[in-house]
Amino acid sequence: MRTIDLTTWPRRAHYEFFRQHSQPHFSVTAPVDVTRFRAEVRARGLPYMASTAYVLARAANELPPFRWRIRGETVVEHERVHPSVIDTGPGSELFHFCTLPYQRGAPGFLQDAAQALAARRAQPTLDEDPAQDDLLYLSSLPWVAFTGITHAMHLSLPDSIPRLTTGRFTEEGGRTQMPLSVQVHHALMDGRHVGAYFEAVQTLLDDPGLLD
Repeated sequence: MRTIDLTTWPRRAHYEFFRQHSQPHFSVTAPVDVTRFRAEVRARGLPYMASTAYVLARAANELPPFRWRIRGETVVEHERVHPSVIDTGPGSELFHFCTLPYQRGAPGFLQDAAQALAARRAQPTLDEDPAQDDLLYLSSLPWVAFTGITHAMHLSLPDSIPRLTTGRFTEEGGRTQMPLSVQVHHALMDGRHVGAYFEAVQTLLDDPGLLD
């Protein structure tokens, strides 16, 4: 982790402008094509939720703005950020949180994710460390092919953790699409950064060697 020097940071004016807003987050929702990715996950017998978390986390880790966080009067850049997912245990309608340790290689990530999910399902909790911000909040609404979504959050706190949400698959013209919502803090990034994130996600989804 490093602290960004605000005196020389090109984004300082935008940062100062948007951090004064009472609701400084903005959200973009668009479909991504998961045709190849979904087939590959099925062929390998991999868990779809954890595999998707890997894609979303890898794309975020490759773009510095998604690793920036506001801490009081400073901005820090984490070396890596980890997906904190919403999970449910077998036979339960209630969810709990689970942080999946990020690493760039898919096999290692998925192995560690399975262990983390099993441990959390044995002791489910909504407890979070309020000081930990090297996270990405991931959730799924697989019952709805939504075109927009809002999230519960503390407006009085400098919450700058991105929120990423996926939805129900839709089939059209032999292709499978999935809605993806990206909510971020406007003091740290703009629409072009979110656009770059969608492009990075789609590139990964189309990569036949992604899960090797």
